[in-house]
Formats: sequence, structure tokens, C-alpha cells
Amino acid sequence: MGRRLAPIGAACFVAARALAAVGPHRPSFPNVIHDPELFTVGPDEVVVTFRTGEEREVETRIGERSVVTNGPYHAARVVGLEPATTYAVAVAGAPTSPLLPGEVTTLDQPRGRLLATFATVNDVHFGEVECGLLGTPEELGPTFTAEPGAEPYPEVMNRAAIDAIERLDPDAVLVKGDLTDRGTEEEYAAFLRAYTRLGERMRHFRGNHDAMLTESIAATGPFAVDLEGVTLAVLDTVRPGAERGRISREQLDWLDELAGAATRPLLVFGHHHPWDPGSSERNDTYFGVNPDDSDALCAVIARRDAIAGYFAGHTHRTRTRRFPSARDVPIVEIACVKDYPGAWAEYRVYEGGYIQLTRRIDAPAALAWTEKTRAMFAGLYRDYALGRLSDRCFVQAF
Repeated sequence: MGRRLAPIGAACFVAARALAAVGPHRPSFPNVIHDPELFTVGPDEVVVTFRTGEEREVETRIGERSVVTNGPYHAARVVGLEPATTYAVAVAGAPTSPLLPGEVTTLDQPRGRLLATFATVNDVHFGEVECGLLGTPEELGPTFTAEPGAEPYPEVMNRAAIDAIERLDPDAVLVKGDLTDRGTEEEYAAFLRAYTRLGERMRHFRGNHDAMLTESIAATGPFAVDLEGVTLAVLDTVRPGAERGRISREQLDWLDELAGAATRPLLVFGHHHPWDPGSSERNDTYFGVNPDDSDALCAVIARRDAIAGYFAGHTHRTRTRRFPSARDVPIVEIACVKDYPGAWAEYRVYEGGYIQLTRRIDAPAALAWTEKTRAMFAGLYRDYALGRLSDRCFVQAF
């Protein structure tokens, strides 16, 4: 390939460096509870993840409801809550913090019937053997590899993600690119062996890592998936041989025509995230979709009311932006499967809107790996990858 590709672009990491410079809030916890994070909030549930220094039981309480988990690795899911309701939050032995507030308000629920559910994953990276590399002359470290003789971590993380998605039993699953690490046929075959377990409801498309050696791996966009109440419109944003993205005029015309004829809402998906059209300086070497193509995408969204969001991967972080030039619909990035936080996303489509719930892969082996890898990039990775709760979980009306 000529060089090691950065798992996240150095340009995308500037924000995390700046955060470190001003000293991100890192509360001191007792020895019992480490890194508690209010990770997922829905209309009827709250999920808190944390670890303990040893195997022990911990009670997590949301209002009057509670659950007891046993770990060292804990994913406490409290269900049976009411939508749009504020509850007290308490994890036994953990003080409140910006990531574990003392109260939480559950999401509202869109009006009407639940019509469909679907799930997404991205940046699964079959074949990767070391994470934490920026691909720049000056690496921040630390980096992580699987223990000698242990199963490769992409296999561990993706199997656990597939298990979680199977429990959800969604109507469709989209894998949003970077299926492989180096873009080899062997890595792609490993991806297929794992994800074909989900059956015909699983659709996948390529990311930049998949197009470094050949243009044939998963080059399937554009295409549409019709579900009850929504159409999923998939774009191929890859520029073969480069980490940067683009959207061709032909694909934008396809999306424009599809949205113009739509009788149901459209959600748009691609591997790369768009440039912010409101940025004061244009950057033609942007790590995501270049400014001109991003402007053109936003123009399609602006004139087609059917489009209700755009969803990407690529950056290995969770972030939701809203551009005035794109009618302020959510422009979303979801964190990767392969390392911290080990994320996937659930979507619930109602007659009146949809819900995004970003979930953490909660199998013990997966949590053990992601708790290690939160320390990547000189300890800055958590603040970069996690995002705000409102980035991870939100409601969008149609």
C-alpha cells in the first residue's frame, strides 16, 4: 500500500489535541468504580457502562428502578422507564461527573406506530493487528495488539456486535465501510464469513480501506433498501486509492431523483462524512467528502424534504452536526466497532420520526478490549471518540 493508513485522520484529531491543551475534566473515582459513562438513553431505557477493579456486584439505579451487574466489566441496562421523564441516576460507589450526571431525561417517543427497526455498524477492520496508529511520523501512542496466541481483536469485537444485533432482530443491517484493514480478498472473505450470519437483511458497502488494492471489493453503491415507513439510500463515497472521500455527480443525481419521487422519508448513508459548508476556510485535502461535493449533497438535502438525515462512519467517533444549508437534519458519524467504545447504532422508525440509539458492544470480552483502547492517542481518544450524549442518542421528527 505504500504506507500505513491512519485509523483516524490526523486532521480530525486536532479537536482532541485542543481539548487536552485546556485540560479535559477527568474526575477522580474511588478504587471500586472506574470510568462510569451514561452511554445510551432511549424513551424507555438507560444504559451505564463502567468497570470495577475486581469481580463484584454493583447496583445501578435510575429513579425507582435498578439493576445489579456483576463484573469487572459492567453494562447496566435499566428498562421500563417513561418517555420524556427526568430520573435520578446513581451507580453505587461512583460520584457524579460530566459523563455520569446525577439525573437524566429519557427521550421523547415519535408519534404513531413503530414501523421498522434497523442497525448499522462501521469501521470493522477485519485483518487489523494493531490499533492506535495515526500513520504520521510522530505517533502519540500507546498502541494495542491482541495478546500472543489470543483471537484477533476484530474477530472478538465483530462477533460480539453481531450477537447484539441478532438479539435486536432488526429488519435491516447496514455495514458502512472499512470492512477490511488493507483491502485484501482474504480480509474481505473474513468479513463475509462473519456478517453473512445476519442473512439477506445485511447489506454492506466499501470504505477507503477496502479500495486501496482493488476497486472490486464491495463497490455496490448507490442502492436503496425499502423498509416499512422509510427508504435507506446508500452512496459510495470512496475515492479509490485515497483516504479522502467524494460523491460523484451521477450519484447525487440518483439521490435527487430518488428523493424527488419518494412517498416515504429517506435516510442517506455513506462511509465518509461531509465537510461543514459553513466553515470559513475550504480545505480540498479534507479527510471526509471534499467541500464541493459536500455543498452539492447539502443542496440536494435542502430541496428534498423527504431526506431526514445523513449517516457516516470513517472518523471513529460519534458526532452529530446540523447544517442550516441542509435544513438542519442530523449529519451523523458513528464510532467504530473495533476499539473504544466499540459502538453500533440502532434506529427505530415511527410514523412521525425516528430514534437513534448508539450502543456499546457489551459482551465481557469486548468491554475488556475497549476499556484498554480508550487510552489510545496519549489518553485523548475517549474525549474524541465518545461524543456527547446528544450525539449518540436523539429523536428526529419527520
